[in-house]
Amino acid sequence: MQRKRRKSGILRLARTRRFAHTGTMTSKNGGRLLVDCLRDQGAEMIFGVPGESFLPVLDALHDAPLRFINSRNETGAAFMAEAFGKLTGRPGLCLVTRGPGATYAAAGVHTARHNSTPLILFIGQAERAMRGRGAFQEIDYGRFYGDEVKWAVEIDDAARIPEFVARAHAVACGGRPGPVVLSLPEDMLFAEVAEDVQPAAPGEFFAAWAHPRGIEAARALLEQAQRPLLFVGGGGWSAKARESLRLFAETNAIPVLVSFRRHDLMDNFSPCYGGDAGVGMAESLRHLFADADVILALGVRFGEISTGKYRLLSCPSPRQTLIHVHADSAELGKIYQPRLGIVATPEGFLSALTDAKPKPPDAERQAWRQRAREAFLRRLEAVPAVDAGGGLDMGRVMARLREILPADVIVTNGAGNFARFPNQCLLYGREARLLAPQSGIMGYGLPAAIAAKLVHPQRLVLCFAGDGDLQMVLGELGSARQLQALPVILLCRNDMYGTIRAHQERHYPGRVSGTTLVNPDFVALAHAYGFYGERVADAQDFDGAFARVCENGGLLELLLNGAADINRREA
Repeated sequence: MQRKRRKSGILRLARTRRFAHTGTMTSKNGGRLLVDCLRDQGAEMIFGVPGESFLPVLDALHDAPLRFINSRNETGAAFMAEAFGKLTGRPGLCLVTRGPGATYAAAGVHTARHNSTPLILFIGQAERAMRGRGAFQEIDYGRFYGDEVKWAVEIDDAARIPEFVARAHAVACGGRPGPVVLSLPEDMLFAEVAEDVQPAAPGEFFAAWAHPRGIEAARALLEQAQRPLLFVGGGGWSAKARESLRLFAETNAIPVLVSFRRHDLMDNFSPCYGGDAGVGMAESLRHLFADADVILALGVRFGEISTGKYRLLSCPSPRQTLIHVHADSAELGKIYQPRLGIVATPEGFLSALTDAKPKPPDAERQAWRQRAREAFLRRLEAVPAVDAGGGLDMGRVMARLREILPADVIVTNGAGNFARFPNQCLLYGREARLLAPQSGIMGYGLPAAIAAKLVHPQRLVLCFAGDGDLQMVLGELGSARQLQALPVILLCRNDMYGTIRAHQERHYPGRVSGTTLVNPDFVALAHAYGFYGERVADAQDFDGAFARVCENGGLLELLLNGAADINRREA
């Protein structure tokens, strides 16, 4: 038995030496070629958790200008990559190990798909000779991710890495942006490649511009309309497109509504901004859709939330004249049949639409725009100050934040009842950004805030989180500390899974089941991670505490109704 164990050890050592030989500094292996390709594509950082299945890539990153951002969990890494892609318009890059690493990262892939965000996920894979045998941590990633990704492929030849990396960038950004998966067999990364195998030169891709006849037809319909409505959303929006949207809407006195958690597409201070068609859509917004005679849906996908479970518009043929513009032709006519279906990116369509001199809007059009704006302002001021049971006056807190937040603030949030505060109570100007998951996934806010702080270290990054929400990614506080990427975290604590509790109370009053949280001392946890932390239970103490947290970077715990009750009982 001892001899067999020694022989097995020799075999393992020989295998390790074979891999090490092909990955020396003097050779050019698949891992180094992959990093060179990413460098030449203009990559700045790649988010991930180190794994043994891609050691040659980690070795190549040691000498590369490409920065490896070490996360605490692959879910957090994928969220960071998604936030990077959403913030920059360039593919967020994520590198995870096979099996468990890939499954943890699936949450970020799902988010990128719903957010229409460019993302490339690189996953380590079992050796090529082992494939199909149920090898250790082996997964068929094409089948696993299915239609959640735009493209999934395994690179079985190191010489083809430049081809696949270049194509992955093009696919992730083209049409409707989204996630791509590249599987990297371990032995392929160790394999040597010829010196003449070089990275592909990055291409220059231009936005799809609408057909001239489509532009003219859309312009004519909008000019003839008495109550036109702009409904915008989706991915692929540039700063130029957002500014073009504002100018077009204001010049033509057209109200603008944004889809779920896409508030930053339109200047909220504009007299044309009418709010978001999100969760719990206000009745005034439903009336705007119902009363509009022409709806221009730009970049938006008609999902369950933005259509009131597909009852807001008649299906398949809306009563209103529908113009649907999207970069992906598959979205046109998928649910609602448009009068005009136009394949174009937001920037391409708006640039062409604003070329002609506009017709001055008449009094009826101005009154229509004013009606939408006034309804939005009434909703903004109608946020309940305190929930039943006492607790912090969040109405006052949010009103104060609207006064003091800088114009270029970056706000992030995950999912939960607390998200109504950043999603319903803040105003996002031309420079502000909102990073939030259209997939409704918990835990997104903190990793997204870390990525935002890495991209824009001088800007205030404000993360709204719930107590259940934050604890799904609590370890990423360690990543933030290590990276010196310290956002300001407003932790809304109510000691429960508030959204589900609300549904329980509505459907099964008095029968609480599985939604109570026994929480840690979040301020002490912040201190343990090297963060500054404070706790606030009264709105009059908010200003000073918020200023101190902003100065240091850290966590401010806000005690809401449930937490306030529990703390009073414990006292």
